[in-house]
Amino acid sequence: MFNWFAFFSYIIVSCITPGPNNLMCMANGTKFGFRKSLKFCFGVTTGFVLILLCAIACNFFIYSYIPVILQVMTPIGALYILWLAWAIWRDKPKEKKESKLRLDTTAFHVGIILQFVNPKGLLYGMTLITNFVFPYDHSFGMFALTLVVNWFVVLFSNICWLLFGSIFQKFFEEYKKILNAVMALLLVYCALSLFH
Repeated sequence: MFNWFAFFSYIIVSCITPGPNNLMCMANGTKFGFRKSLKFCFGVTTGFVLILLCAIACNFFIYSYIPVILQVMTPIGALYILWLAWAIWRDKPKEKKESKLRLDTTAFHVGIILQFVNPKGLLYGMTLITNFVFPYDHSFGMFALTLVVNWFVVLFSNICWLLFGSIFQKFFEEYKKILNAVMALLLVYCALSLFH
């Protein structure tokens, strides 16, 4: 029997708690303000829905290989989180002439692309579909409901973290080095916790 309470509880708790996306939204809100960072939030939300679509496809086509995929994606995801920690730690102002390899962390497409190396998102998507949806309901309606609910919850979560960063922008600017160190250490913790 489908457990709606567990389904919604897992979605809300997983999406609102600190993770790479939420911390990056907060950092963007602090550094660039609400309006300029909003595109990134929509990119993250769109990328998250694409991850869920991939998780649905995995359950249909390569269900038995999911543990292998998780073992490969965990170290890649940990490297991504460590890269985010490094980017927040160094926090250099954006210059007009930059290397082509530097990512614009306010861009819509960057928000999408980063979801495919975001371990929290990948693990969340696979866990949600594998444990809360797939065993009980394989219907298009249930998959559509899952995608819509997640789109709204992820967007709400990202905007909350973005607002938090932009509202306290002056405070963050005053204590920038300390707060960047704290956020970077939280991301390092996220990366290390993947291996426990």
